[in-house]
Amino acid sequence: MEAESSRSSQNTNLKIPRALSKGQERKAVEFLEYSFQDIESSFKKRSEPSLSKLPTLTTYLDAMHHLLAFILQMPPIDPSTSLRTAFLLRLTNDIMNSVLGYPPDMDDLQQLLDFLDDLDEAWLAVLNSQVWDPSSGAVDLVIPVDMIEPDRPIRATPVSQTERTRLHSLLVTGTAGLEEWLSRLATPGEDYQLALERAGFMQGFDDLFSKTLAEMGSLSEPLIDPVGISTC
Repeated sequence: MEAESSRSSQNTNLKIPRALSKGQERKAVEFLEYSFQDIESSFKKRSEPSLSKLPTLTTYLDAMHHLLAFILQMPPIDPSTSLRTAFLLRLTNDIMNSVLGYPPDMDDLQQLLDFLDDLDEAWLAVLNSQVWDPSSGAVDLVIPVDMIEPDRPIRATPVSQTERTRLHSLLVTGTAGLEEWLSRLATPGEDYQLALERAGFMQGFDDLFSKTLAEMGSLSEPLIDPVGISTC
């Protein structure tokens, strides 16, 4: 009960999100498409620092973090719900593949772990159709009764079975790729796993996406639709 009261307090202070208008949705899609293409172009030129804005893993993660924050601000209210999921899947795919294109460096691993932990929290919020508050993280979507119009029901379509399956595949194959990537760390005279353990990174990599994978469980779809919506 105490946790529920705390969450209710958070929800009370949260600005009530509204579905994006068609114009807002169009601008959001245009911005994201441009940003993804710009990052992809810079990534392909990463070996030429004079031509690329993202010559290092650190600069790449910084750019992707801005995109992640923007995607999470899309309200989990139809018709925007599916856009948030689709673009987060795209970001996840790009991250899990592009990180491998940079040489592994022990100095970059903390930032990488921090980013992947943020991505884990992001997926947990999306799977539960929660609103993302930049200051406090994921909170339940609560709609005041006086804002509900009988002829315009507020819905939050849950992540589909197909999307869950794709996400699961991205995380499992991506994590395996990261393990192989880490094996190329420069650790003269020492096994890379021992080096990671000594540096305090091993547990973080062992626990990658543990929250998201636990939430998906058997990959069965939620039985309630809409999800994560309460009235007050």
